[in-house]
Amino acid sequence: MAKSAPAFTCSACGAAQSKWAGRCDACGAWNTIIEEAPLSAGPGAKSLGAQRGRAIELTDLATEEAPPPRALSGMDELDRVLGGGLVPASALLVGGDPGIGKSTLLLQAAAAFARTGIKCLYVSGEEASAQVRMRAARLGLTDAPVKLGAETNLRNILTTLDVERPALAIIDSIQTMWSDSVDSAPGSVAQVRAACHELVSFAKRRGTSVILVGHVTKDGQIAGPRVVEHMVDTVLYFEGERGHQFRILRAVKNRFGAADEIGVFEMTGQGLAQVTNPSALFLSERGQSSPGSAVFAGIEGTRPVLTEIQALVAASPLGTPRRTVVGLDSGRLSTILAVLEARCGIPFAGLDVFLNVAGGMRVSEPAADLAVAAAILSAREDAPLPPDMVLFGEISLSGALRPVGQTENRLKEARKLGFSQAIAPSRSKTGAEDGMRVRQMQDLTAFVGEIFGAG
Repeated sequence: MAKSAPAFTCSACGAAQSKWAGRCDACGAWNTIIEEAPLSAGPGAKSLGAQRGRAIELTDLATEEAPPPRALSGMDELDRVLGGGLVPASALLVGGDPGIGKSTLLLQAAAAFARTGIKCLYVSGEEASAQVRMRAARLGLTDAPVKLGAETNLRNILTTLDVERPALAIIDSIQTMWSDSVDSAPGSVAQVRAACHELVSFAKRRGTSVILVGHVTKDGQIAGPRVVEHMVDTVLYFEGERGHQFRILRAVKNRFGAADEIGVFEMTGQGLAQVTNPSALFLSERGQSSPGSAVFAGIEGTRPVLTEIQALVAASPLGTPRRTVVGLDSGRLSTILAVLEARCGIPFAGLDVFLNVAGGMRVSEPAADLAVAAAILSAREDAPLPPDMVLFGEISLSGALRPVGQTENRLKEARKLGFSQAIAPSRSKTGAEDGMRVRQMQDLTAFVGEIFGAG
């Protein structure tokens, strides 16, 4: 049988190489190319087809199975993001920036699950047991029946899990786990992949739910090979700005619930507190109506959330005006400014534009285009928008306003918080909301002419 060719992989980014090199072509890192042992077909095996295996059981699409049972933690924001509770034998991956509060969140979650009668085991590979106990004392969780351990050896952890048989195991973090069967340093691509595979396999085999904590790169992606995100059932990101107390737990993948669902928390001296009404919280510091402020009625997962879009337009002393964005995609800002210039004849040459989403919230929905344009025009013309107005709608390159989904839910949330008028694209299914006046606009030119008296 022909000998398998050696395989080389970058331990920093996971890119495959045909031969060893001092520098990775994909990420530019030096001395990160390592050789991986090829898989062996076993003695005397010519091919997989030469060995007959066991026929698998097949079913049809109409097979009815009961939905998986779920365990509720009592933390409504966490249960919402999980899709209605924790599913047994599931594997979850939680990522976030350093110091954002991942360990605090999961320690509170472990205590909440343990208090409902679920056996929980918390394994820390980054901190000693005494450090975790200090955090638990600060959070007031010392009475929770959570089993605690500090270990990085994967073989010892799996043996402990097999002996204890917990219903929930939290591993903090996957990058610190070390498998003695893999010849590479902890945190490398091979180690992370092997450790995740063993832990996910244990979860499926023993019926234990496993939550893995993952570090993120400077680009905000979970460090290590992307295959880790494919292995697990759910991928959660814990987001937030360091200057703000708000934290967002966002599901980007969930096999047992809706993706893009969010849970909102507030960082306090006693840990993370749940925010049951995010719209009221994000608008709580909004004072009198001022130029450059617009309220966007958005949708995060299945939840309507109102956020304030703030803009500042000022004369630029530089040859190239600045475009600074916080909480939004900078590419969307460039597109909206280009549409305003080309379709509405409103120039921004020589003007700096600063854009911010209040409260540290991040908005990725295209429906925020109209609110962004309104905030920018309000700042440029020094004309405040009505304080009881919300806006939503996607702006096309032709200047037309495109309808967006869940219009009725957006209006209902706005009405609940005291807003009485809204600007929406034409052809939107607005329904009948008592006390809410909805004006539908066909394009951006009509919006500018009616609201700002130009066009």
